[in-house]
Amino acid sequence: MFLGRKDPDQGTSHCSQGALRVGGQAVIEGVMMRAPKSMAIAVRRPSGEIVVKRKGLTLFSEKHRLSKLPLLRGVMTLLSALVLGIQALNYSANQALSEGEEETSPWTLSFTLVIALSFGIVLFFLVPLYLTKWSRGIIPLVSESGFYFNVVDGIIRLIIFLVYLWLISLSKEIRRVFQYHGAEHKSIFAFEAGDALRVDRVKSYSHLHPRCGTSFLLIVMVVSILVFALIPHHLPFGYKVASRVVFIPLIAGISYEFIRFADRKRKSPGMRFFILPGLWLQRLTSKEPSEDQLEVAIRALQEVLELEGQSEALPRLPTAGRHSAGLPGNDLSS
Repeated sequence: MFLGRKDPDQGTSHCSQGALRVGGQAVIEGVMMRAPKSMAIAVRRPSGEIVVKRKGLTLFSEKHRLSKLPLLRGVMTLLSALVLGIQALNYSANQALSEGEEETSPWTLSFTLVIALSFGIVLFFLVPLYLTKWSRGIIPLVSESGFYFNVVDGIIRLIIFLVYLWLISLSKEIRRVFQYHGAEHKSIFAFEAGDALRVDRVKSYSHLHPRCGTSFLLIVMVVSILVFALIPHHLPFGYKVASRVVFIPLIAGISYEFIRFADRKRKSPGMRFFILPGLWLQRLTSKEPSEDQLEVAIRALQEVLELEGQSEALPRLPTAGRHSAGLPGNDLSS
């Protein structure tokens, strides 16, 4: 067992080897929880009631041998997570609508996310490259050394990333999503610790988790510096631009492997040194949730544990309904 404290600054948990691994994602007015064979989305409607959608999973990243290979498994897992994330966001967006508002179609949301991903590639990979090229006239070493070129490129990318997170955290709507993000972390920590999934127990745990996607993004920023350093400095600028896109899967795969390794070794004092920056960064993307938000996260976790055959012997929180997809017995309304 890992000896984890409930101190928000630590971010480690009690997690026994071989235990069921559960991950999650904050969505609009709710939380999606995912386990190896199932997922559940819990959303609080404007009326105050909680609705749940449950779904069995048969993912490419879970059943094919190639998807188990290092580096490749990271890319496949992230693609699977992206697909599930789109589905969860679409469901939550429609459930969180007030009466009379028009529902968002899956195609509309998918198109929006494609635009957002394209914007992210431009903002975090191409813009830093152009700014680094421009800085050659100010910093001579940038034009003389491929190492310094990539270091400056990485620093600019990291600054843009931090400023972007800070700016979106100022939005009231985004802050609520970040609070649900904190509720997701607290619930998973309580489960990993073997604690009761009740609000009064869950709320004492940290809202910062070492397996968070925010920590992953920070690692991506660092790994990209190392990967791009392999690109010959004398190549034309157009090739460098293309490499920023082509190498994204490799960077994601390496970053995923580091996250897995760090999670297994997180009680090591040396590894905690590498984990801490990601936990600090989560202070921008994960906020302390309200008790109502914790109820939603706990409900999503309870549902996914039930689907995995590890249902907690706890009283149910009152909800409006449950919807099932890809499971026997689709009529699960309560």
